Amino acid sequence: MDLLNELPLYLKTMWYIAIPVSVIFLIQTIMTFAGIDSHDGTHSDFNSDLDDGDHSFQLFSFRNLMNFLLGFSWTGIAFYTTVSNHALLTFIAVAVGAGLVAMFFFLMRSITGMAENNSIASSEALGLTASVYLTIPGQKSGKGKVQISIRQSTREMDAMTDGETIPTGGQVRVIEVLDKQLVLVTKL
Repeated sequence: MDLLNELPLYLKTMWYIAIPVSVIFLIQTIMTFAGIDSHDGTHSDFNSDLDDGDHSFQLFSFRNLMNFLLGFSWTGIAFYTTVSNHALLTFIAVAVGAGLVAMFFFLMRSITGMAENNSIASSEALGLTASVYLTIPGQKSGKGKVQISIRQSTREMDAMTDGETIPTGGQVRVIEVLDKQLVLVTKL
C-alpha cells in the first residue's frame, strides 16, 4: 500500500473507494451467476414510504450504491491525468456513476417487463366446456371435479350442478363461477 500513500489525495481517495467496491462487485457478480444471491436490486434495503405503488425497482439499494461507486471511482482514476480540474472530474465521475445506476435500472425494467403472467382467473372458465373428472352429484348435493382448458392450460376445478348427476367422462358447460375453485355446470 506504499504505492497509494505516494499518490495525490484526490487520486488516493478514488483508489480507496475503487478497490473495496470492485471486490464487493466481483463477489456480488459471482454470487448472482452461482445462484447464491437472492437479491437482484429490486428491493430496497430499508423501509420507507418513498413511493405510492409497488415498483419493481428501488433506487436505494446496496447493489445500486455499488454500481454508483464503481462508476464514480474508476472514472475518477481513469480521467485523472486527462482532466486537470478536480471539480469537473468529480462532476464527470458522478455522471458516470449515475449513468451506471440508470443503466442497471433500464436493464431491470427490461428484464421484469419480459415476465409473463400465467395466472388464470376463475372467471375465464365461464361459458367454456369441460370434461367431468369425478362424478358431479345432482341437485347441488355435493361436489365433483371437472377438467377445463383455459388458455391452452388444463385446470382441475370443483364443480356442482343444479340438474341430475353427471357421471365421469361427461361433457358440461360452465354456467356460473361460484368461487375461486368452484363452478356451476350444466350437462351438454
